[in-house]
Amino acid sequence: MVKNYLLILFVALSGCVVLRQIKPRVPAPYRTSEGVVFQFYSPSAMYVNLAGDFNRWCGTQDGPFNPNLGKMYDDGTNGDKKAGDGIWTAVLPLKPGTYQYKYVVNGSSWYLDPSNPETVQSGPYTNSLLRVE
Repeated sequence: MVKNYLLILFVALSGCVVLRQIKPRVPAPYRTSEGVVFQFYSPSAMYVNLAGDFNRWCGTQDGPFNPNLGKMYDDGTNGDKKAGDGIWTAVLPLKPGTYQYKYVVNGSSWYLDPSNPETVQSGPYTNSLLRVE
């Protein structure tokens, strides 16, 4: 009887562990009538910025990182309310062309887009690459 309870407890706990490992899937950047939608999953982030050649890498080409450039929001819009789901979103009205970008978490950690396998080497840096038709 005790073994049955232990087995049930083990299965229940391992299921919780598995559920914590499942991350929401976010798509690679895609175009809408409002612009190109960028999404990045980072549930523990205080803030996330979208840095790229379209905003001078959040100002770092000219000086220090500017957290007011490339702001992303975790409610799926460009509003101020917080949904708290950890999916950070930005919509940019980009013209057709090729763009390099990265996501910046809390102003210091730079990440390639895990949803976009296309990258490009730019000097010592590897960046995510987006082609807008």
